[in-house]
Amino acid sequence: MNQLRGASVAVALLVDALFGELPECVHPAVLMGWVVSRFERRALTLEDARQMRLAGLFLALALPALSFILASTTLRLAPPKLRGALEVGLLSTTLSMRGLARAALAVERELENGNLKAARARVRELVGRDTAHLFPREVSRAAIESVAENTSDGVVAPMLYGLLWGAPGAFAYKAINTLDSMIGHPQGPYRNLGWACARLDDLANFLPARLMVLCTAVSARRASTLTVARRYGPLTRSPNAGRAEAAFAGALGLKLGGANSYGGVLRQGPILGSGRPPQAGDLRRAVRLMRHTCVLFASLSLAMNLARGCRGG
Repeated sequence: MNQLRGASVAVALLVDALFGELPECVHPAVLMGWVVSRFERRALTLEDARQMRLAGLFLALALPALSFILASTTLRLAPPKLRGALEVGLLSTTLSMRGLARAALAVERELENGNLKAARARVRELVGRDTAHLFPREVSRAAIESVAENTSDGVVAPMLYGLLWGAPGAFAYKAINTLDSMIGHPQGPYRNLGWACARLDDLANFLPARLMVLCTAVSARRASTLTVARRYGPLTRSPNAGRAEAAFAGALGLKLGGANSYGGVLRQGPILGSGRPPQAGDLRRAVRLMRHTCVLFASLSLAMNLARGCRGG
């Protein structure tokens, strides 16, 4: 592990916190999404389920590999003196701490102003569930659950893969996560096309989700965080998202989870935590916890690499 990567990851998080994400026209994740959409349209014309599963497997392997190669090539061709700054810049494009905070606080603002319709529209940008008929508490719950899940797969996970393999590793992870969010669904035609993407995303997020839970527990300084995460996290269909949401439920003293509607179909999910139902004011607490968790992980990454560098020196 390169001893400079901890510094690169930490500075990349600072860059994201100060400047946020790139415009959509040049954002790597948006470009990945464009590639997935083009491939998806062709793959969905396949009539044979086996062919569709093979097409999904090809995409699940090809896009992360291509993303890794392109990032590696970009760094290799850059002038040596600019390579460090370029790696920080590339890493920062895989992080979404500032954008996530802004989106969640926009939901809180609309709820505090009593504009439920606007709050429903805002939270729709964060979640895949139906939001048109959500009550204020359900809007708050949806936003907090999104903050929790994205703390893991939108910030901690790319930082971890950036720490391990630099910007190419973070880009490969971002490709995996983009694939899962777009086609890794268990229903309809995506059941075959997206199965490999969903399984790969579960694997890629296994370690980051558990590291995120530990960092959340330390950041919250609440003993129940780990207890709630261990008790309620495994109850969800996702092996990773449930643990992140349960950790936030325990850290914030809230009750998350429950029934959600997708495409008009109601799905009953497990209750996560034993606290009170969330309110609009809890969104700011969730954002604060998200920031502390991400900063703690970046600080630990930097400290670990500095310690390794001192031992090596």
